[in-house]
Amino acid sequence: MPIIKSAIKRVKVTEAKTLRNRNIKTGVKTAIKKYENAAPENAEKELANAFSALDKAAAKGIIKVETASRKKARLAKKLAKPAEA
Repeated sequence: MPIIKSAIKRVKVTEAKTLRNRNIKTGVKTAIKKYENAAPENAEKELANAFSALDKAAAKGIIKVETASRKKARLAKKLAKPAEA
């Protein structure tokens, strides 16, 4: 453990931020899984929720903007595929 006061604070702040970031990342993963397992009639609603979670995580800097964009594109592609078949 650090002895210097500022280092002690940095440890506390880092732990708090890590916990917050982990919760948001978990929320994104959960939203994506809910969309992938959703019934066809609920798929669009779950896709919107997944998009929202990805956008919020990207806005907060937890995931990169391009990563969020890529994931959103892949999810939208999955929604379009059953309509074509």
